[in-house]
Parts: sequence; C-alpha cells; structure tokens
Amino acid sequence: MQSMKFTPAVVLAVALTSCWASAQEARLDEVSVTATRDARATRDVPAAIAVVGKERIEDAKMMNVKDGLAGIPGVLIDSKNGGYDAKLVIRGSGLNAAYGIREVMMLRDGVPMTDPDSLSKLDFIDTQDIERIEVTKGPGNLYSPGSAGGAIQIISKSVFDERANSAKLGYGDYNNQNLHLRYGANVTDSQALAFTGAFRAQHNNWRQWNKFDTTQAGLKHGMQLPGGAILESELSYTEANIQLPGSMSAAQFETFKQSGQQTATQDAWKNSGRYSKIWFFNSKYEQEVGDWTFKPRVYYTAWKHYHPVTGSVNDTRNWTQTYGTDLEAHLRHQFAGVKATMVAGLTLRRAGNDDSRQYQFADVTTGFGGRITATISDREGALMNVQKYKDTLRGVFFQESLQPTERLLIDAGFRYDRAHFAIDTNTSSCYDYATGKYTATASASCVIGLRSADKTFNLFSPKLGATYRLSREISVYGTVAQADQVLQTSYIQQNAALDAPRHKSREIGFKGRAAQWHFDVAYYAGTIEKEVVQVRSNAQTLYQNAGKIDKKGLELSGGFKFARDWEAGAGYGRSDYKYASFLEVSGATQFDRAGKQLPFVPKTQYSLYLDYRAPAGLRARLQTNTWGTYYIDNGNTATYDGYKFVTNLSLAYEQGPHTIAVNADNLFDKRYAMDVKKDLNGTVSYYGATPRAVMLTYNYKFR
Repeated sequence: MQSMKFTPAVVLAVALTSCWASAQEARLDEVSVTATRDARATRDVPAAIAVVGKERIEDAKMMNVKDGLAGIPGVLIDSKNGGYDAKLVIRGSGLNAAYGIREVMMLRDGVPMTDPDSLSKLDFIDTQDIERIEVTKGPGNLYSPGSAGGAIQIISKSVFDERANSAKLGYGDYNNQNLHLRYGANVTDSQALAFTGAFRAQHNNWRQWNKFDTTQAGLKHGMQLPGGAILESELSYTEANIQLPGSMSAAQFETFKQSGQQTATQDAWKNSGRYSKIWFFNSKYEQEVGDWTFKPRVYYTAWKHYHPVTGSVNDTRNWTQTYGTDLEAHLRHQFAGVKATMVAGLTLRRAGNDDSRQYQFADVTTGFGGRITATISDREGALMNVQKYKDTLRGVFFQESLQPTERLLIDAGFRYDRAHFAIDTNTSSCYDYATGKYTATASASCVIGLRSADKTFNLFSPKLGATYRLSREISVYGTVAQADQVLQTSYIQQNAALDAPRHKSREIGFKGRAAQWHFDVAYYAGTIEKEVVQVRSNAQTLYQNAGKIDKKGLELSGGFKFARDWEAGAGYGRSDYKYASFLEVSGATQFDRAGKQLPFVPKTQYSLYLDYRAPAGLRARLQTNTWGTYYIDNGNTATYDGYKFVTNLSLAYEQGPHTIAVNADNLFDKRYAMDVKKDLNGTVSYYGATPRAVMLTYNYKFR
C-alpha cells in the first residue's frame, strides 16, 4: 500500500473541478448547531460537517444509528447485530473502543449522551424519534469536553410538532420487529405533551447468540412562558437486551462466506452480552433578554446492567448515576465596530457507582491444565471484585464569532476541562489470560486486595477558524484546532500510568450549495501525541500510549439533480494514518512500530447513491458503500480486503396518512467481516456482517 501525497493545490483542483455547474440560485442549506453551538448554515461553518436530514431519516428503517450515518466520508460505522451496539470511528478517533463509542461526543438535543470519561452508550436512544443527525468531524468542538474525534448530535422530533404523530409497524427477515408509537398534542395554548413508545427486536438467527430487543417509553413536555421563553423536559425509560456474538477463525469465516450462517465461534467466552435498564431525564430552558440568549440545561441518567464479557460477569448492583448541567449564554454585540456573537458557558458533570461487581462465570468447560475452553451460560459464579468509582468533569467554554464583512466569518474559541477519576477496587480473584483460568494468587497482572487510582486530567481544546464566501454558491474555510482526549475509566483501572492524548489538526475545505448541486471538500493534517492504542495478546486487550501518530486525510462528497425528481451523489474518503513513534510492549518484548499504518482504518472509503422522489408519493434510494483494504494489527503483518459495493435499497409509497416502505440491507447478500483483528500471538478474529435483511414497514401519520 503506497503512501499518498496531499497538497493544498490538489485539494483546490478537486474543488474547482466540482464547480462545473453553471451559477444558479443558492440551494436551501441545512442548518447546524453542533459545530459552534450557534445555529448556522453548514456552508458558513469552518469545519467538515454532515447533516443527515429528515427525508433520509424517514425512509431508513433506523434500527441503529448506523442506518443514518453509513457512507459519510471519514466516518466508519458498523454493527455486530444491527441493535444499538455500534463500532464508530471518525478520522481514526474511537478506534480503540473495546465496546461502546469512545472519543466522540454523542448528544441528543444538546444534552450529552457521553459520560465524563468519553464513553457513549446508545441503548437508551429511541432511533424512531430522530428528526435529523448532525456530524462534526475533528478536534476543537465546543460541545466536546475530552472528546477529540468530534461530535454527533441527534435532533429528536419536537414536542410541539403534531405532524410527527405516527404509528409504525415493521417486520422483516430473522424475525426483525419494529413497533413505534408517537402521539402528542397541545394541551393548552402554551403547553404540549408527547408520548413515545417503542419495541425493536432482532433474532439474527443466521448466527448463534445474537438476539437483541429493546422496549422504550418516553414523555416530553413543552411550555411557552411569558416573554418568549421555552422550557422543554423529557423523561424516558428503557430496557435493552443484547447478546454479543463471538469472533470466527479463518476456517469458520470461510464457512460463513459460503453459507451465510455462523454456526460456531472460536472464542471461549460464548455468552457475552449486555442487559440494561436506564432512566433518563433532561430539562432545557431558553430565553432572550435584549441581546442575550440564555440556554441552561440539566440532565440525569441512572442505569444498571448485567454485562458478561471476556473473563468476567459485570453486575452493577446499585444504579450508576450521571448528572450534570450546561449553563450556556449567547450575546449579540459589536467588537471593535464589527458584528459579533459570543458563546460562553460552564459544564458540570459527575458519574459514579459505589457497588459495581465482577463475578466469575459459573458454568464453564475446561481443558488441559484447567484452561477454560468455553462458557456454557452467563450465570454468575464466585465474586471476583467490588469497585466503586466517581468521575467528575468541570469545564468552561468560550467562542467569539466575528463578521468583519458580509463574506468573512471568523470563529475563535476554546474549551478548558478538568476531569478527575477516583477508583477503588477490592479484588479477591482474577482471570489469568496467560493460563486461561481463575486465580486468587497475586501477580503482576493480578493485584489481590484493595487497589486505588486517583487521577486528574487538565484538558485544553482551542480552535481558530474562518469561512469566506467566494461567491453566492461557494465558500472556502480553514481551521486550526487542538483537543486533549480524556481517558476511559477502565483504561485507568488497567493502566494508571496512561497520559491523556493530545490531538492537533489543520484543515482547509470548500463547500458549494446551488439549486441543482452541492459539494463538500476537506483536507486535513495533524498529529496525535501519546495516543492510547490497543495491544491484544492471549485474548486480552491492554492499553498503551503511543509516542506520536501522523494523520492526513481527504474527504469529498456531493450530489447533482440531473432531473426534476432524480439526484445522484457520491462520497469519498482517503486516509493516511501512521505511527511516527511507538514501541508496542508485550511482556519483556518491545516492537518498534514507527512508520506502520494504524489498523482497521482503510486507505479508501467511498459511497454512491441515487435518489428518486416523485410528487405522487413514490420514493426510492439506492446506496452502495465500499471500504478498501486495511491492516489488522499494529505491526502491519496482515491485511483484510474490506468490502466492495455493499448495497442498500429503500422503497416507499405515501398516500395521504399511509406509507408502505421496504428496506433491503445488503441487497446482493455480500458475505464479509465488519471487523478483523490480529493479536500478538497470531490469532486472527473475524466478526461477520449481517447478510441480506429485508423489512416491510407500514406507517400511519395522525393528521
């Protein structure tokens, strides 16, 4: 795989090539609030940003956020089972997540879904209640304390929008079910209520141990107060159950490619899963007072789970509680005679649990020397440890946006956050990955008794960006940004010596919006100092700081309306991520990885789509996605070919309040892996992607 060469001249040439269409009236641009905390057309945002709009969301089956985000350049997302679990990587950030989403800020209507340690869980997001999704890539985001990869904001349907009332029934292959009800009304002239209820399930019987179901109920309240103020609150409850499938060996993967069935796993831990209960509450207030706009938010999440994983069964006996507030204010003013907007505020967030336990698996089979060869169930056995922890995040953010001329807009801002972690673990036994059995004997990898970790990170994330309108249709932007990445609680517990990585980025780009066409071009280059990387050995995942990583990337996307009802478009991403310096340590052995490519991230990624939307109510979208070859280990000793032209089709016909839709994912039934890894012992793990799955949906809109 040859190294690619990027220069600003190349990017400029690509951008100008994209502008072949004749000048026309400006296209109605999407509005984003995620990059700057201030509502602004995406053309005027000095960052790479993608907005997945209402029309596309409505036509997708939305069993998972992947259904809305697949195909965006620079965004790698897939799921092991189509449920709420997702592997999400944005420009390399999130690559090291063993589970959940890390290093990327997830928000819902401005409310963080991300814990103070950058872990995001999607199990309590009602994917059927999504209006649109905004994706902002790269460091320096005002919404992203300790999350260097950017931010994804999910905008839900407004409590005041009675047009969103609907009932949905969906059924598909592998006993996939999708039931949803949303009904709201104005109960007085100034107040509105909306109820949502959902049930989603996938049996995924093409693979063993891969069921998923979730049951959700939510209540939203909105109130218009005197003086134009708005108060919105939401309370929801979720029960989500997911079985996490094991990996395949090379031989098992070949069988899967031939039959479309995964009948076995090479992993000893055959009964992993996560079974959770979540309460979620948030309240938002907004009021204008003269040139000021105040936007305080408060939020609270309580969850508990039963979570069997490799080597242990995690069980939170008490509720894990996360609560916090964002106190945000905007000021429209003049700065040195220039039109300006200031955004400033405070963030306070805390998460903790005082009785989180790990147990041995009760039912296992053993082989030579007592090594565990397989689990038989996910039942708890002997207690291994009891942990209590408290994560606290305190931060301030500030941004000044200046508009010296009608064409020029400048953003200068920063976040400063202080994250503190206090973790106490009392251990009576461990799982020894080397011997493959449980032990109560202390060793370098097993600390018996009480172990404490107390760590504080000071996180500084400044950003300077500017956008200039070259013409009515085309803008150019440039950004310089930095962000410090907070560490996840389990990383600190496993290796308390880890440092917080620092991401630095420079980016230039072009954006075009016209009546018949639109495009986005972004080129970025930067470094990551002390990045945390995965080291896999004996089925164990360890974390180490890499010395330095160099990153370069190019992203292109656009579309063209070639007829009244037709639009075609494409997205393309190319990346070059290398270890500039990194000694990978395994026991007493060190491996020099300088000059090696990061694993999992393909050199190239592209998508093509064709949209048809007829006034008579017929809609169709055909989209095909391709990931190029990528390395599967830090040493670059092996590659996986990725996949080519995995195609999804959606067809919908709307007549009055009735809509019938068909969604066919992986239309041509490609047999491929959504993730492939190789550890230092040479074991290669393949995680199969879902074969062709078709779902039929009926939706009734209350008028």
